[in-house]
Amino acid sequence: MSFRLSDFVAKLGGELVGDDLAIRQVAALETARADELGFLANPKYRKQLADSAVGAVVLAPEASELTDKPRIVVKNPYLYFAKVSALLNPPVRPDNGVHPSAIVAPDASLADDVSIGPYVTIGAGARIGSGTVIEAGCRIGAGVEIGEGGWLYPNVVIYHGCQLGQRVTIHSGVVIGADGFGNAWDGEAWFKIPQIGRVLIGNDVEIGASTTVDRGALGDTVLEDGVRLDNQIQIAHNVHIGKHTAMAGCVGVAGSTHIGAYCTFGGSAMILGHLEIVDRVNVMAGTLVGKSVLKPGTYVGQYPVQSHEDWLANASHLRRLDAMAQRLKELERRIGRQDADQGA
Repeated sequence: MSFRLSDFVAKLGGELVGDDLAIRQVAALETARADELGFLANPKYRKQLADSAVGAVVLAPEASELTDKPRIVVKNPYLYFAKVSALLNPPVRPDNGVHPSAIVAPDASLADDVSIGPYVTIGAGARIGSGTVIEAGCRIGAGVEIGEGGWLYPNVVIYHGCQLGQRVTIHSGVVIGADGFGNAWDGEAWFKIPQIGRVLIGNDVEIGASTTVDRGALGDTVLEDGVRLDNQIQIAHNVHIGKHTAMAGCVGVAGSTHIGAYCTFGGSAMILGHLEIVDRVNVMAGTLVGKSVLKPGTYVGQYPVQSHEDWLANASHLRRLDAMAQRLKELERRIGRQDADQGA
């Protein structure tokens, strides 16, 4: 599939400066060729642009004069580049139909234009919306509802009763609706608490490979519209995640935490249970969130990387902080008594 730069401008906006080049593909500036389109989001990488063989580039108005190459000038080069890439690289959708090896319950409801791959199993009463693709080896439990335009990659498991909205993308190895970690101690052993809630997923959600989203214990686990979960994330029972919140890989969210909209979580951030995190909170990678966050902003809880020797020295100082605080209090008391004696 090939476009000219003017085609992108007609579809996506922006200002074309220079020749109306034909573009075959997008590429990084370091590896791009003459029939490819790159982008410059940060002027500090201007040398890469100067040395690049790229045919054309997307950049911001303030960077427009950094090159004589054909260019599209827009306010957000990275977003524009992503949209161009989507135009040039649409997903290859398999043909409609149900593979002969698939097992579909007699009372399941499938739209006419779905694609059901090999060895898929679809349980009783499940409903699969128009245009949905379910690839090989997926298991769709009883009563599951999947809206229009969904795409489940191989070996996804959706437990009974869960609901997915429209245009939901779920990558391989994801498990939606497994039991939450609910156990009561009877003094000698753990007693398993039945997990009778569901997982409810909104529209335009994407979930990365090997991520797990547990069903609610009593109520439901909820992912609102536009949520983005990376690979290998754990979402525990009764968690609620607001719209357009995004989490990077290996984040863990403990049970019954309520996370607001438009939040971001860096990789390996850990969020304890029964907390509230308001809208527009940004949690940096590796941060442990141990209490509710009730004010929007950026939060960080990790130390910068350092040598082992420096870490040992700092740890030694930390061990003495309590004793140092006591000495400081004693000094303050002495100074206060001296000032009183001198009539200060």
